[in-house]
Amino acid sequence: MTTRLRVAIIGTGFMGRMHAHAWRTAPRFFDLSPAPEAALLVGSDADRTAAAATEFGIPESASDWRSAVARDDIDIVDVCTPGHTHAEIALAALAAGKHVLCEKPLANDVADADRMADAAAAAAERGVVSMCGFSYRRTPALALAKKLIDDGRLGQIRHVRAQYLQDWLTSPDAPFTWRLDRARAGSGTLGDIGAHSIDTAQWLTGSAITGVSATLRTFVESRPRMNAHVGLGGSADADAPREQVTVDDAVAFTASFADGALGVFEATRMAAGHRNANRIEVNGELGSIAFDFSFMNELQFHDAQLPSDEQGFRRIDVTEPEHPYAGAWWPAGHGLGYEHLFTHQAVDFVRAVTEGVPARPDFAEAARVQRVLAAVEASAASDSRYTAVEGARA
Repeated sequence: MTTRLRVAIIGTGFMGRMHAHAWRTAPRFFDLSPAPEAALLVGSDADRTAAAATEFGIPESASDWRSAVARDDIDIVDVCTPGHTHAEIALAALAAGKHVLCEKPLANDVADADRMADAAAAAAERGVVSMCGFSYRRTPALALAKKLIDDGRLGQIRHVRAQYLQDWLTSPDAPFTWRLDRARAGSGTLGDIGAHSIDTAQWLTGSAITGVSATLRTFVESRPRMNAHVGLGGSADADAPREQVTVDDAVAFTASFADGALGVFEATRMAAGHRNANRIEVNGELGSIAFDFSFMNELQFHDAQLPSDEQGFRRIDVTEPEHPYAGAWWPAGHGLGYEHLFTHQAVDFVRAVTEGVPARPDFAEAARVQRVLAAVEASAASDSRYTAVEGARA
């Protein structure tokens, strides 16, 4: 094992920036040996990538991901590019013996996701680790919710309600980005944020979604072209030429779970006033949990086994040293933020590489999320007809 784990980050956008921050921060707050080092940033534009590398604190940049994957001094390839490139980059990295962290959703379709999962399974036989970046699993409050459910505190699960609400596309003149192009993004709100809700629900409950009945909507069918790079929520000239939107703006679906639970899911990027409202509630025979990322350091927990005069949702401030991940950071009561999820993700990935702990979600789990996405699209295309999730067992 080398003294450092050298990471090549592929992608210079929002996720590339976030992952760069995480790799820098992880060894400063967690005991990791060997420690990770963001050594190389790769992007399609050489000049812009060099500038981003300087800004992110990464010592080297390149414009060819293939040469980066082939380098002997790179241990980890971190894929932060649009979805249509995930399969090619990840498959090449796995074949080269690199550990791979890949952003979600895993791919743009089930076929590519399955290829990636199969390659990851084969690479695991050679000691190569892979993981998909469903970062919300690393929220301390949701990790505590998972523990409560696994410990049986909710009993038999009956209901899951999940919402993911954003508003950065509310204006019809919000600029066109690659996230609105099906060829690059695979799907719109469904894959971008709905995938998080699907993964969180299946992870928390430990039960697979077996079938769905869904509706998709595209409210704004064209948007002004951007003249320069802008991030999420950026602006463009309303009089600029318009690009055709080829993905969904919103999705709603009901779901059946293998354990008999009923799920209701909603995701949109057009809910005015909601910047990033990622919510989930799970009801069981013995109690309930509820979480809203707008209050990310809190978990609502109802214990139905208490005497009736003591029952009701109570707020747990998830900042104690005993809570998942929290002990590495600040004194109790001093909350964490969005960026910490990616640091926790980097920590978990490094420990999977160096200590042999399971890397979760692995590519097989991420491919199961992809199957749910495909079933949602198929149901919506057939007028909300109930559609079974391929490969899921009741």
